[in-house]
Amino acid sequence: MILKKLNRREKYAVYGALGFLCIFVLFQLVVFPFMDKKARLQRMIEVKSETLQGLINLKFEYDALGEKVEFSKVRLSQRNKGFTLFSFLDKLAGRVGVKDNIKYMKPSLSTQRNSLYKISRVEMKIEAVSMDQLKAYLYRIETSKNMIRVKRIAITKTEKPKGFINVTLEVEAVQA
Repeated sequence: MILKKLNRREKYAVYGALGFLCIFVLFQLVVFPFMDKKARLQRMIEVKSETLQGLINLKFEYDALGEKVEFSKVRLSQRNKGFTLFSFLDKLAGRVGVKDNIKYMKPSLSTQRNSLYKISRVEMKIEAVSMDQLKAYLYRIETSKNMIRVKRIAITKTEKPKGFINVTLEVEAVQA
């Protein structure tokens, strides 16, 4: 046919072009789609691995929170029956020697949504105390086994007597 009329060099050129065309089609229809799919799968594996690592981290956080909740339940059950934050802070102030310096103590109670527990808060102002007295009072509050924490503290220095400070504290505890 047409190939018979062509000389040898032209036949090689046609065969070369056909071979190139076959290789080009093979790459377009087989090799490139395979490589694209492989790259897509590799990206999916990376995304899924990151998601899995995130889930593992969340599980560790969840387990840690569960342990804290159990620890808190045990600590709450060990608290003296009839415990109130107000009376605890008042007695502690007497032991540390700052009871006479207390200007006011304002108790409040708030209920947490979807919880069996309430948050008991006491805002108090202590005037003209030394840093040592404040440190002793705060230390005994924070190291108490009654799960009490100082939520907010404001310290200002006083002019009279010199070297003393005024303190406003907000202390809170979980109430069963």
